[in-house]
Amino acid sequence: MTRSKAIFGAAALLAVGVVFYAGQRGPVVTDSFIGAANAQDAAEVDTSTIVEMVQGAEDAPITMIEYASFTCPHCAAFHQGTYQEIKKNYIDTGKVKLIYREVYFDKYGLWASMVARCGGPEKFFGISDLIYKGQSDWSKLGSAPEIVNEFRKIGRLAGIGEEELDVCLQDGENAQTLVAWYQENAEEDEVTGTPSFVINGEKVANQSYAEFAKLFDAELAD
Repeated sequence: MTRSKAIFGAAALLAVGVVFYAGQRGPVVTDSFIGAANAQDAAEVDTSTIVEMVQGAEDAPITMIEYASFTCPHCAAFHQGTYQEIKKNYIDTGKVKLIYREVYFDKYGLWASMVARCGGPEKFFGISDLIYKGQSDWSKLGSAPEIVNEFRKIGRLAGIGEEELDVCLQDGENAQTLVAWYQENAEEDEVTGTPSFVINGEKVANQSYAEFAKLFDAELAD
């Protein structure tokens, strides 16, 4: 069973947070509505600055787009299991190019994305793996500042400095652009739940590794 949520609607605003720091006292988290109310509003934001996170050969015969949320337990399970097999047998062998696109159900998923992207494409997937591995722990923390601090710890483990993390987490313009980018993608590919996949233009539901392998092999045989 996948986690799903309506993402568009006349009154649909995504509540996200921008993290500010006050001296040495620690993080102060303020919530603000920075999402677009509908697809028309999202279209007013220039999303061309958002970098697609890609793994695999550029000329791979199969392109697989994954839509996932860092706060989705089913996405974490996929990344710790099925994804590892797909990466080893299809992505690393040049058969599949993976495009990973974040979905934002809540402010925590957005913050996680901002930290994962803070290290650039070179560190994104490694940081993402750490976020998914720790999801069962950080998701149980009682407050937003505690969760943000866990994301910061993961960023530091990946070699990102404190000042760089501060800049990434305080970038409200980037947060707004990411939300608009996610809305554009989700509308275009009719994404209503996570994880969801588009393989060579066809929407595909989450499934076992064996089922993905069968699908890939059929595509490669054509």
